[in-house]
Formats: sequence, C-alpha cells, structure tokens
Amino acid sequence: MSEVFDQVKAIIVDVLKVDDSEVSMETRFIEDLKADSMDQFFLIDGFSEKFDLEIPDDSARQIKTVGDAVTYIEANRN
Repeated sequence: MSEVFDQVKAIIVDVLKVDDSEVSMETRFIEDLKADSMDQFFLIDGFSEKFDLEIPDDSARQIKTVGDAVTYIEANRN
C-alpha cells in the first residue's frame, strides 16, 4: 500500500480506536467502523492537519471510505 494509506490508517486507528486489521482501502467509516458524525469530524481534522491541506465540507461529505480519503489526499496535497 501507499505511504498515504499507511498514514491515513494510523489516524483512523488512533481516532476510532479500532484494530489496524479492520482498515483497508474498501473500509467504510460509518458502516464498517461505526463512526458517528463527531468521529468523522475528528478524522477529517486529523487528515487536514497531517497532510497540511484544507478539506471543504462538501468534499468531506464525499469521503465515505478509506480509499476515498486516500484518493482525495493524494490528489490535493501540496
């Protein structure tokens, strides 16, 4: 997997307190990891901080899987 995936996975494991074996590119935040809206806020905030990028609310709402997050970050980071 990519370096971005590994960093995204580390943030997810830290924020959601899940085992890293539960996180793959296909993993869905709400359905698979039981993330609520506050969890999602903290994840987006963590991604923004780690990768030094702004994630607008409309883009954040489109990030539903780990793969969505990785793809967005790879396409938009500086």
